[in-house]
Amino acid sequence: MTGSEDETTNRWDTVSYDEGHSFVFEYGKNVVDLLEPEAGERILDLGCGTGHLSARIAEAEANVVGLDASEEMIRKARQTHSDCEFVHADARSFSFETPFDAVFSNAALHWIPEQDAVLESISDALAPDGRFVAELGGAENVAAIVDAVREVAADHGYDVTSPWYFPTVGEYATRLESHGLETRYATLFDRPTELKNGPEGLRQWLSM
Repeated sequence: MTGSEDETTNRWDTVSYDEGHSFVFEYGKNVVDLLEPEAGERILDLGCGTGHLSARIAEAEANVVGLDASEEMIRKARQTHSDCEFVHADARSFSFETPFDAVFSNAALHWIPEQDAVLESISDALAPDGRFVAELGGAENVAAIVDAVREVAADHGYDVTSPWYFPTVGEYATRLESHGLETRYATLFDRPTELKNGPEGLRQWLSM
């Protein structure tokens, strides 16, 4: 995804995303299990990427709307999963006339520093008894990579800022509750991820 990306500078390679980095949505299948979608529910997939998890949620006969800020991702999602609805919009400022029974998000929210704007949009989009189920990178995620990139960049006179927001459980629970979202379950877990293509894997991941 994602919701806060600057369309003037960020362009997603959807082929690389689907083929070389499929772990992003493959791991997300477990988050769909936490969502427990039901037939007839209206569900928003926030930061839907190329729509693979939107389609998986739709298998439960839920009415799914996928939202992403990347035109490339939305275009590919519409081509691949024509039975789902996809919307090109910003996660920080989206709105819908009809509320959702659930908002789902996988591997997207950590791209957005303006979390309060996102959570306000989510809170506004949910029906009174609605639920929010999400996975995002947590504290110290990819820290070794970030530190190494900063060190190499500094050696060449560049100052690199991390593009990600990786909160602790306590920090994020507090943010959720400040927007009227009651925290029922939250956990920080290790998920070692082996990149494909051997020595080229990290370079390709950074490029993607």
